[in-house]
Amino acid sequence: MDSLDFALILVALTTVAGVIWAIDALFFAKARFGAASRGTEVSEPVLVEYAKSFFPILLVVLVIRSFLFEPFRIPSGSMMPTLLEGDFIFVNKFAYGLRLPVLNNKFVQIGEPAHGDVVVFRLPSDPSVNYIKRVVGLPGDVVEYDPVKRRVFLNGELVPIELDGHYENDANIALGHEQLGAHNHRVLLTENRPSPGGKYVVPAGHYFMMGDNRDNSQDSRFPQVQFVPEGNLVGRAVGVWMNWQWINGRPQWPQWNRIGRGIE
Repeated sequence: MDSLDFALILVALTTVAGVIWAIDALFFAKARFGAASRGTEVSEPVLVEYAKSFFPILLVVLVIRSFLFEPFRIPSGSMMPTLLEGDFIFVNKFAYGLRLPVLNNKFVQIGEPAHGDVVVFRLPSDPSVNYIKRVVGLPGDVVEYDPVKRRVFLNGELVPIELDGHYENDANIALGHEQLGAHNHRVLLTENRPSPGGKYVVPAGHYFMMGDNRDNSQDSRFPQVQFVPEGNLVGRAVGVWMNWQWINGRPQWPQWNRIGRGIE
């Protein structure tokens, strides 16, 4: 998913445009106005004209993207069947508090993640990379995953799951409906595909994440991810606004039935 580069570029462009406009307004615009009032035509510099045109647009985009909603594209099938590869989603940036763009320092506390939330976060081992997974363990929780039975235990209790046949008629992939906190969502369990298991005690200020495609997800069970610090959270995924894939370098038709889907 996206890196931090776009946020940095957006902040830089907005700052440059704003500074150019402000300097012109403070030191040069009055002189041009005075010359014009005396009948001398003085044109506005092209750079200032562009800055005045683009600054409001850049500022609006920056505010919306930093504090309200940010779009992301799903690059893999690790969250199937909830999210498909090629889904474009909106992420609520204020669900867990407001953070400064680029610096990511929280300055307003609003809410906290709950069991079952689908969350975008910056990969602890490489913060330039964004991942999306489901919150399974909160700080202080004990999460256990049995890779043979493919079941999740939370604080010693089996997370309820109801099997519902096979996914897309594939006899090797079982479809289940799992109740995690307030979220009733679907998961995929793949036969004869090994995935890591074990018992995990979630440290304070961290979260344990898992993909809904349980045996095809690189998540907190893997050393590349492990526990996710609170400071790495980007926001809560709330809806799909489009699905569009490229296969072998060629664009496919959008999946119109994905548009407007909520994320449970």
